Amino acid sequence: MAEFKLDCMHETCPIPLLKAVKALKKMELGDVLIMLTDHNCSISNVIEWVEKQGHKMDYMEIGQGEWEIYIEKARK
Repeated sequence: MAEFKLDCMHETCPIPLLKAVKALKKMELGDVLIMLTDHNCSISNVIEWVEKQGHKMDYMEIGQGEWEIYIEKARK
């Protein structure tokens, strides 16, 4: 299992989601993508997409208006 970081700070929707989709395509099953974002709209977009795709995810606020989104690739 490998971890990859994706910095999406100061980027608005749908750029963070598009970057996540591109990154996940290159990852192996069980790998974890850690997205950094300061755009709360990204969280709802990413959650909806991840649930539809069957991946595992969690997120937490790491600072005032800054979040880390953890996505574990669970499907090809």
